[in-house]
Amino acid sequence: MPVITCVEDLRLLAQKRVPKAFYDYADSGSYTESTYKANTSDLAAIKLRQRVAINVEHRTTRTTMIGQEVAMPVAIAPTGLTGMQWANGEMLGAIAAEKFGIPFTLSTMSICSIEDVASVTTKPFWFQLYVMRDRGFVKELIQRARNAKCSALVLTLDLQILGQRHKDLKNGMSVPPKLTLANVIDLATKPGWALRALTGRKTFGNLVGHVKGGDGIVTLSQWTASQFDPTLSWDDVAWIKKEWGGKLILKGILDVEDARLAVAAGADAIVVSNHGGRQLDGAMSSIQALPAIVDAVGHQTEVWFDGGIRTGQDILKATALGAKGSMIGRAFLYGLGAMGEAGVTKMLEILQKELDVSMALTGTKDIREVNASNIIGS
Repeated sequence: MPVITCVEDLRLLAQKRVPKAFYDYADSGSYTESTYKANTSDLAAIKLRQRVAINVEHRTTRTTMIGQEVAMPVAIAPTGLTGMQWANGEMLGAIAAEKFGIPFTLSTMSICSIEDVASVTTKPFWFQLYVMRDRGFVKELIQRARNAKCSALVLTLDLQILGQRHKDLKNGMSVPPKLTLANVIDLATKPGWALRALTGRKTFGNLVGHVKGGDGIVTLSQWTASQFDPTLSWDDVAWIKKEWGGKLILKGILDVEDARLAVAAGADAIVVSNHGGRQLDGAMSSIQALPAIVDAVGHQTEVWFDGGIRTGQDILKATALGAKGSMIGRAFLYGLGAMGEAGVTKMLEILQKELDVSMALTGTKDIREVNASNIIGS
């Protein structure tokens, strides 16, 4: 086992252990991937302000997100097909997040179901919802999340149609993997993944039993592709808020006007996000969009950040620019694909350590005191 010092180490290990089609599914953007790359490069370009001779003993990264205490201002973002990075990956990720003290968000397009995750957790998790054409199924998902005692609903707004990801097309990405010669050769080099997959869940757990025509992965995939709803409007958001009745987080906001509409719709938090660069290639990076949205609505609702976080310093930078929390997707998948539950825990430990040390070196004792004075040129 190599020495793991950073999230990049976990990424490299995951790349070795996860079949190429599933690794590329997690680690890719749409079209030229310019927005996907900008998410990380724009964060890296922000410089921290070093301070000295300030008492930084007894530091804390603890804070709250929508009233929920968290060990650091981080939640696990919803990620589709998580259980294809490591068998039963959503369950393992939820366990690791709960033990660490941060929220876990389950995707509609998960391999493990809402009920699966509820069966292995003792504290409420969050559920992410896509608005589909079949509103009856949407109501059913909301009720299942309510039955599982989920404490927040995360409504993703930026996937009315699916962005094209070239790597997925070239890999013939499917669940389970197509048995092409290239995939068979690739799987032969990942025996650990293949053995775990034999006993793990293998289909979209939240869709099983709902789709006419059967629960086969091809049928479910085809149904899902036809269900993303291009007619989604703010009226639908209002309907979902009424149906849910609890804390509502709106994810996929990149524009100030949309942020104001989200606040008007009653969002308890909004997530500044471009879907990890997987939807509109050529859109601005999430960190570029964050300050203007914070200025516009940060006094009315919690503004969170999503897109490109690979280090604890990235969390510090987003917090300095006004984010009250951050969501982590790819770093979570790297940890999971590398070492399962232990990898997720390792990833969270790395980020918290980097955040803590960087707070100290910028003269900050409490994450709640981080502001624009912690970065250069703000």
